[in-house]
Amino acid sequence: MGNHQEVKRYISVPSRTKEILEKYGLRAKKGYGQNFLVDPVITERCAQQCHPEGAVIEIGPGIGSLTEMLARYAQHVTAFEIDEALIPVLEDTLSDYDNVEVRLEDFLQTDLDAVVKELKEKYGTVTVCANLPYYITTPVLFKIFENAEIPYITVMVQKEVGDRFAARANDSEYSALSAEGQYLYEVEKLFQVPGRSFNPSPSVDSVIIQFTRHETDETAEEIREFFAFVRACFKQRRKTIYNNLREYLGDPQKAREVLERAGIDPSVRAQSLRHEDLRKIYGEIK
Repeated sequence: MGNHQEVKRYISVPSRTKEILEKYGLRAKKGYGQNFLVDPVITERCAQQCHPEGAVIEIGPGIGSLTEMLARYAQHVTAFEIDEALIPVLEDTLSDYDNVEVRLEDFLQTDLDAVVKELKEKYGTVTVCANLPYYITTPVLFKIFENAEIPYITVMVQKEVGDRFAARANDSEYSALSAEGQYLYEVEKLFQVPGRSFNPSPSVDSVIIQFTRHETDETAEEIREFFAFVRACFKQRRKTIYNNLREYLGDPQKAREVLERAGIDPSVRAQSLRHEDLRKIYGEIK
């Protein structure tokens, strides 16, 4: 890389981002939830803290501001970009790095298990680090959750989404999302990112959250089934756990018995139940 690299400003420096956008006549596309990160301190902290020892998967690289930092710390970066217009831009902005592969592909359609298996064989470890477009945050995370080979997920999400993942039972933000995430991971907020760190600046702040996977010997299929159950428990938030469970099982008597065996009060709402409690109920059904 030599000194040539040092002279070049990072893509995430605001003036350089502006130059790139102007050069290619680009604007952030609302439909793709694009916001370009213009804060090199934050991109660097993300790259350092995402456990980049082996390969890193990124979703939605944009013009490459985080990708560039990841490439400096990781052995390899695989970035999934859905916007065709950004491919030539990334080829240009990341031309100094030979350890980046940009795939023009919808991450939600990709065979993640195959990608992870291949990267793991080559680079030893695979983690995920991304500034997620807010409109696909949940489906993207659920897709990653289903792969047990990814020990760390470090993502920038809108603050309210971060709050939901970190929420505990009885918090107003606590949801199926919180219970599922905490069942599989230790969830930690690393730091907050103000709206001004983006171009264009959104009106809301973002937060970087990190998921550290718990050891579990369940298969992806078993986890999927448990998560379907969790979602059913939260289906009608105002309803009691008994009412939601009765609907899920299609059998009022069985619902009553299951809750009794699990030692759960039928009149509480799912919102008051920790993932351990939900697991107990599910265990009794099984």
